[in-house]
Amino acid sequence: MTPRASRDEVVGMRDGVLAVRVTAPPVDDAANRAVVKLIAKRAGVARSRVRIARGARGRNKRIEIEDADPELLERLISRG
Repeated sequence: MTPRASRDEVVGMRDGVLAVRVTAPPVDDAANRAVVKLIAKRAGVARSRVRIARGARGRNKRIEIEDADPELLERLISRG
């Protein structure tokens, strides 16, 4: 995750990891909320189904999506 980017976007896969950029600063959990919102929107699920399971204070995060189907990663990467 890259905070303070020029726009919110899913960049794609880099070394087996989904790269995400958000405009929010890494202050008061704003960047984490922006990541959750972006992932939920791109995955087509409610924000309440997305959570940061690990790495809330760092750039590398583990995101969990409740009841995710097998095609979810493809939707995250390919949706515009």
